[in-house]
Amino acid sequence: MLLAVDVGNTNTKFAVHDGQAWRGQWRASTDARRTADEYAPWLTQVMALSGLNLEHVTACIISTVVPQALFNLRNLSRRYVGAEPLVIGEDGVKIGIEVRIDKPREAGADRLVNAVGAYIEYGGPAIVIDSGTATTFDIVGADGAFEGGIILPGINLSLQALHDAAARLPRVEIRDPGRVIGRDTVSAMQSGIYWGSIEMIEGLCRRIKAEYGAPMKTIATGGVASIFEGAFPSIDHFDQDLTSRGLLEIFKRNGGAL
Repeated sequence: MLLAVDVGNTNTKFAVHDGQAWRGQWRASTDARRTADEYAPWLTQVMALSGLNLEHVTACIISTVVPQALFNLRNLSRRYVGAEPLVIGEDGVKIGIEVRIDKPREAGADRLVNAVGAYIEYGGPAIVIDSGTATTFDIVGADGAFEGGIILPGINLSLQALHDAAARLPRVEIRDPGRVIGRDTVSAMQSGIYWGSIEMIEGLCRRIKAEYGAPMKTIATGGVASIFEGAFPSIDHFDQDLTSRGLLEIFKRNGGAL
């Protein structure tokens, strides 16, 4: 089985594929200090709940936007999987797509993996919206190339900044408040973040499509995306498996077999 690890700034996602299907997916908070010997018992337990055994994992692929976390995850693969992991962005690891931006080495590993996952499932051209610590809009060309995009603060980060900067504004749950005009502080903040995010994403998708000049599919993924499912007229697909699918495809493109 393959262990696919996607390290984000806030959460790290572990997923296991047996060659036919994804058998389980689990999230842990990202902590670069967590050692391989700490990951292993946790993974053993959560895999056991799904009827899986860490001893049956034979390969590992890692995508990370937190470089400090790589050392311990590499050791996890070496010690407990018994394999040297493929690491997105390292020399010799083929992504299999052209990176058509001015500084290709600046493209984040997560964005490239999402581009691969989106293209093999939905084709191109496409817009991939990933809602996490940052919200990113990535452009996938008709031939699968990564063609750039937009980066802006994520929803939770925006809420945290608002709370930190304004002493009297509380932390609030992200949800549809049921109306646009808030009748108290909490509902006003919920309306701002919920409807403001929707209008921002709708507006940026409209501008991207106008500038690109061709019909584009729009795919949303990431930990926050599910909160908005059904609320965006411009989004064609909500796909929480997008990154895992991209990692699996890159594993195969580098000669991996299960």
